[in-house]
Amino acid sequence: MRQDIRFHAGEAVTSRTFAAILSRHLDWLVTVDPHLHRYHELSEIYRIPTQVVHAAPFLASWIKRNVARPLIIGPDLESEQWVSQVAADADAPFLVCEKIRSGDRHVTISIPNAPAFLDRQPVLVDDIASSGRTLTEAARQLVGMGFARPDCVVVHPLFAGDAAQVLGGLVERIVSTNAVAHASNDIDVMPAIAEAVRHRIEWRAARQF
Repeated sequence: MRQDIRFHAGEAVTSRTFAAILSRHLDWLVTVDPHLHRYHELSEIYRIPTQVVHAAPFLASWIKRNVARPLIIGPDLESEQWVSQVAADADAPFLVCEKIRSGDRHVTISIPNAPAFLDRQPVLVDDIASSGRTLTEAARQLVGMGFARPDCVVVHPLFAGDAAQVLGGLVERIVSTNAVAHASNDIDVMPAIAEAVRHRIEWRAARQF
C-alpha cells in the first residue's frame, strides 16, 4: 500500500498491482490498518469485499496501562488523524513530526512545540516500522531536546535488517501488535481479526441463500 504513486520514472504503482492479484484469487480480505495515504479506502483499488481492523484502540489501551503521563508523537503530518485517535483514546496530548525524506534511508525530522511537554513521557506511534529511519531520527531528536528515552509503539513491526536493533538503542522499549510476528509483540489484535473474519464468513453464507 505504501507505493501508491509513481515517485520516479520507471517505478510501478505496486499497491494497484497487488490489489489486482489478490482480487483475482481471494473472495474477500480482512486486514489490519493498511497504509491508506493517497487512497481513502481499499475499495478504490480492490474488486472484492474488504474489511479493515483498526488497531488504534488497542494501542491506546496499552499506553494507558503502561505509560504514565504519555505524549503521543506521530511520525509525519499524514499520521495526524490516526495518531489523534490514539491520543484521544489514551487521554493524552499529541504532536506530529514534520518529515523530509530523501530516499529510503535518509530522513530529516523536526518536532514543533515539543519542548512544551518535557514533563511527559514521549511515545512514538507508527503504523509500519520497516527501515525504522523515521522513528530512529525522531527518538534521537527527542533525547537531544531533553526528553526521557521514548517508548515506541507500532502496528506492523516489519523491521528490515538491523532496524529493530538500531531503534532499540535509542528508545526505552519497542512494543508492537501481533498483526506481524515479531519479538516486540505485546498488543493482541487477534480477537478483533477473528471477529472481522467471522463477520465475513456469515456475510458470505447469507449471500448463498
